[in-house]
This record gives sequence, C-alpha cells and structure tokens, in this order.
Amino acid sequence: MTGMYDYHCHTTLSDGSMLPIELIRRMSVLGYSSVAISDHVDATNLLEVIGAVSRLRRSAALFGVDLLCGVEITHVPPEEIHGIAREAKELGADVVLVHGETVVEPVAKGTNAAAVSSPDVDILAHPGFISDADAAVAADNGVFLEITSRNGHNRMNGHVLRMARDAGCGLVIQSDAHDPRDLLDHEAKWLVGRGAGMTDGEVEKAMGYKIESIKRF
Repeated sequence: MTGMYDYHCHTTLSDGSMLPIELIRRMSVLGYSSVAISDHVDATNLLEVIGAVSRLRRSAALFGVDLLCGVEITHVPPEEIHGIAREAKELGADVVLVHGETVVEPVAKGTNAAAVSSPDVDILAHPGFISDADAAVAADNGVFLEITSRNGHNRMNGHVLRMARDAGCGLVIQSDAHDPRDLLDHEAKWLVGRGAGMTDGEVEKAMGYKIESIKRF
C-alpha cells in the first residue's frame, strides 16, 4: 500500500528513540510516501530542529519519501503559541502541530484555544476534552484535529470525533510515534480510525489527505 502520510512522528531530535533517517526508512518500508518529522519544540530548540530536519530531505527522497519539516509546539504558555508558530513557518516549517490538552499530561488550560486561533497552526494533536467552541474555531480556521493511536492520548478519541463531526473539522489519523513499535501499517491505521468510532467513509477521507489539504500558506 502506498500513498500514506503521518505528520506526527518523533525522533532523537526530541524524545523519540529513532534517528531521523531510521524513522524515514521504516516508514518507507511500511508504504508511506509523505512523512513529517514533528519533534517537540519550544523557544529553545525551534531553529535547530527545523534545520536538522531540512538537511534530511535528500536522504528521504532516496527512500521514496517526501519529507516535510514539522514541529510540535509542546507545553508552551498559550500566550506564546501564536508567536512560536509564526516563527516556525518563517524558519521553513511545512507543518505546525500543537501538543493539545491531553488528559494524561499537565498541558496549560487555554492551549487548545490558542492553537486553533493561530493562522500558522495546522494540526491540534490529541486535544483531549476539546470544547465545542474550540472545535468550531478549528473548523473555521482549517485546523485539523488528530485521532491518535498513542497510548493515553487516545482515551479521548471518541470525544474528539464527536466534536469534529458537530463542528465540521477535518480529521487526521496519526501515530505520534516515538519508537518503531508505534508505527502504523495501513491496516493498523484503519483500525485506529474505526476503533475511535469513525465510519468507513470517514476513515477513507482522513487517510486520503495530502499535505496540500492540510498546510495553509
């Protein structure tokens, strides 16, 4: 199976166990054609992470993978999220994710609202008990909500799906991979969506997105 994407993957550039090129190789073997390395960032490492991923594009292409430079803005005060997202895009990030208000980490209240309000944020990752108001803003601004396979974060997939349906948000199904065992083949990715309560049609739509559908300029 070819043509799959995952825009939420971690490497040794933050808290993942795989070198960036190992992640790319493993994703290539699984049939992915578009991958974003989206390591955790704040103000201290933004420049270094974007530069490191950018230097890997040619190597990824030799494995048949379109490598996108992503970042996951993580545990940043909500008041600073827009500024860091804007800086990330200016530095060359293709995809900006924000680490949402998952129920298993002490993410600051207001993070979801700040993320969906920023014109430079593309995906709100594992947004936990996202409110209907924040989901509506996400839909208006074209911010995608994530259905995740990541243990712990995935506890709220059903709620995220309900909020996304009511508001008309776009959904992405992603691994939030940190280790090789976290990577999803086509069947596993399909099952994550169906297990969250998505219909076959919703899963097919979510798995068919291309970066052009997600990235905004």
